[in-house]
Amino acid sequence: MDNREEVREFLTSRRAKITPDQAGLPSGTRRRVPGLRRSEVAALADVSVEYYSKLERGNLAGASPAVLEALARALRLDDAERAHLLNLAQAAEGSDALTRPRRRATTRQWTPHRSLQWSLDAITAGPAFVRNGRMDILATNQLFRAFYADIYAMPGNQQNLARFTFLDPASRRFYPDWDAFADVAVAILRTEAGRNPHDKDLHDLVGELCTRSDEFRIRWGAHNVRHHGTGTKHFHHHVVGDLTLAFEGLDMAAAPGLTLTIYTAEPGSPSEEGLRLLTTWAATQDATADTERSA
Repeated sequence: MDNREEVREFLTSRRAKITPDQAGLPSGTRRRVPGLRRSEVAALADVSVEYYSKLERGNLAGASPAVLEALARALRLDDAERAHLLNLAQAAEGSDALTRPRRRATTRQWTPHRSLQWSLDAITAGPAFVRNGRMDILATNQLFRAFYADIYAMPGNQQNLARFTFLDPASRRFYPDWDAFADVAVAILRTEAGRNPHDKDLHDLVGELCTRSDEFRIRWGAHNVRHHGTGTKHFHHHVVGDLTLAFEGLDMAAAPGLTLTIYTAEPGSPSEEGLRLLTTWAATQDATADTERSA
């Protein structure tokens, strides 16, 4: 992914989202562009129009932290968008390799340390898994494999959550609010593209999804990013029915770039009972598979 193009499209898309009223500016009657004009962003950021135009053409190299902060304020960026802008600026400088912690290899061949797998196996109250920024599933507990049974059934999915969301029809049953899940998946990939712009596997994944899914391509073009660390999601599992689960996403200090996510249900809720039923079903499935292997 070309950093200059990424910068240009990100800044243009953020500028287009802000109305003059939101920025405290007169709207006028002869506007030819959605959102703010370049000159208005430049004035809000206290830089020249020529300099802002240079930045919006993709030339973030050399922009000082103060200018980036002023730009973030002018464009009313949220925390995720601000972090994305800083990542794009680092990539433009070519300095990310010097200023960030070394990222471990995050390919699908990555093998979890045995203590990590022990920790995952010890989590029995809810699904738990480790993923990278491309949304590859790298390590799981037993309940996650039962919970996401559809993802393991999809030929060619390679255990990737974004590919499952956009290319497997089963995802629309599993995610009752499919549009929200689709938005999150693309925002996570777009965030990773800013952090790690030279990841060939990510380029390949985005190219595949843009080619095969109009829903993905439209969302990718919106340049939305987000932090995805905690919240509540709704699911429909083909065995236990509807589940409402809270989740926590934890960055792994021992493996930069990887995230441990744990799903839990509210104590005493129908969803907690649903997870207990899912645990029983998972144990039955494993027992059946063991019997078939030993036959």
